Amino acid sequence: MASVLKDGGGWRIRFYDGNGKRKQIRLAGINKATAEQIGRHVKVLNAAKTSNDRSLDRQTALWLADVGQTIHDKLAAAGLVEQRVSSNLGDFIAGYIERRSDVEPGTVTNYHQVRLNLVAFFGYEKPLRDITERDAAEFRTWLETEEGQSENTLRRRCGRARQFFTAAIKAKLIEENPFDGMPVSVGGSKDKARFITEAESQKILKACPDLQWRLIFSLCRYGGVRCPSEILALTWENILWDSQRIIVTAPKTKRYAGHETRVIPMFPELAGVLNEAYEMAFDRLEDKSAVVSGPVVTRYSSASQNLRTTFDKIIKRAGLVPWPKPFQNLRATRETELMESYPSHVVVAWIGHSETVARKHYLQVTDANFERATSKVLAPQAAPQLCGVIETEENTEIDENEKTVVFTAFSAEFASLPEEQITRPGLERTPGNAGQRALSEMPGPTGGPIGPDLQTVIDGWPFLNEATRGEILRDVQRALK
Repeated sequence: MASVLKDGGGWRIRFYDGNGKRKQIRLAGINKATAEQIGRHVKVLNAAKTSNDRSLDRQTALWLADVGQTIHDKLAAAGLVEQRVSSNLGDFIAGYIERRSDVEPGTVTNYHQVRLNLVAFFGYEKPLRDITERDAAEFRTWLETEEGQSENTLRRRCGRARQFFTAAIKAKLIEENPFDGMPVSVGGSKDKARFITEAESQKILKACPDLQWRLIFSLCRYGGVRCPSEILALTWENILWDSQRIIVTAPKTKRYAGHETRVIPMFPELAGVLNEAYEMAFDRLEDKSAVVSGPVVTRYSSASQNLRTTFDKIIKRAGLVPWPKPFQNLRATRETELMESYPSHVVVAWIGHSETVARKHYLQVTDANFERATSKVLAPQAAPQLCGVIETEENTEIDENEKTVVFTAFSAEFASLPEEQITRPGLERTPGNAGQRALSEMPGPTGGPIGPDLQTVIDGWPFLNEATRGEILRDVQRALK
């Protein structure tokens, strides 16, 4: 039996437990009807406790699940129910992180960082329900002024804080989330974007101390693989030599159905270093009839290990200045390159995120884009230089057997020029074929329409790296000697 009695400005629920001991629950700020409702549920809970029957009627069970933390604490103090998860800030967040065995080590590290921030600002014993929206706003300001965090970092940390308090709402510890309404969506950090050119990449490869680091760098720079999670998850079983493909295990996206893995091409830049690593691993086998298995990268085994410090040293050894977000910018560089040659839906499938994320966080505008866009802009006085024509004195006669400079251009670009502006030797209008590619005079047979091989070189030139362009130019110069 539970009695509801008037107690000054509030109410008192009195009952006797299974040992005949009188217990009381004092309530304030509620009306008589609510007090009597609570009294009925207390009677049911006490009967279940006394008879050691854990089952409750559906109405009381639903009420208990939804009851606020203050009432629940009073019920627990009276011995009617078990104490809920701790409602103070430090204990609750620590318990939440411990229960999140489904997330990656890197995410756990981020959780702990925000936990330390919250505890440093509010105190370990701060009751969750005492934290208000104003407190949350002051916490954000503290992160900015005292910790010196950037806008994106502020948003990430407040977003994780909101995640903690959302869990507290689900646990019935609080009714409202003080971080609701606070901006937590992270925008693209264009100020931290860095495109790593092919020439810089080759310098870094040469500066790598061993094969293991050449693997790590190549997989990031040319495979667009996440580091360290996807790098360390890669095994030799994932390398499909026959089909020239690589299966990438994606710990970051495995919680999304169908995104546990993805398949990328074995790009030419990867094939050589992977083959070298495989041969080295094979040489270590005692049984030469066995197949190489296990992780591709063996130097590191945990995603919590700090690879950035070593990588920054390698970058400096290469004569370069370390850049922000080093591994993400390697992925961004590769994605930017691939977007120049492949449809966007193909590239994002290889990189492992959506087109929205690619546009927001990864794709960059490079110097090569500007060079390609301006490569056909020919001012009349600049056209000879852009075409690579060597100036000669006017009135100079050219022997028919003498070799002349070969240049390629769009004749349509010259068709619009006044005749008097085309005065330099080697720059002659090609009659009757405006809008078609044409060659100027060449040694030997008269130049005509471009052949398919040369056309391939012309079309592919903007996509070639500096080293390949240099080899082609040296071959041409040797041929002209």
